[in-house]
Amino acid sequence: MPVQEFETLYKNYYPQVYRYVLKLCGDEVLAEEITQETFFKVLKNVDNFKGECKFSVWVCQIAKNTLYTHLKKKKRLADFSVESLDIESDESIEKLVVDKDMALKIHEVLHVLEEPYREVFWMRTFGELSFLEIARIHKKTESWARVTYHRAKIKIKEELE
Repeated sequence: MPVQEFETLYKNYYPQVYRYVLKLCGDEVLAEEITQETFFKVLKNVDNFKGECKFSVWVCQIAKNTLYTHLKKKKRLADFSVESLDIESDESIEKLVVDKDMALKIHEVLHVLEEPYREVFWMRTFGELSFLEIARIHKKTESWARVTYHRAKIKIKEELE
């Protein structure tokens, strides 16, 4: 896409997208950040626009997805202590990654964790893959992926204590 064409799109749609994101999140700084990221994605993917809806709707959908992805990652990074680590919770260990010291300890444990535990934990936590996707990659069942992930969390918790 030529620069002038993109500048025109940006000028025409930026206010609408910004207002939409601001309404969703209520944070001016975050709305600005998400809107900027949205237009970066639009620039990269404008060739994928098929015209099945208004262009503004397509851009706002990208903005909404960008915001939700951002908020999901932020939620994952909520602080909590090792003592509160709950083996039954899918996100408990993942939340520890926020604290840089704890993140380093987890990565040290992951470095020595045997396979397939390391890879399954990595795929689920950092790759954000579903158990079904992990199972397909390993050519195993979804139950196998769940059990392997659960065992990986137990091993990590044991090493962190």
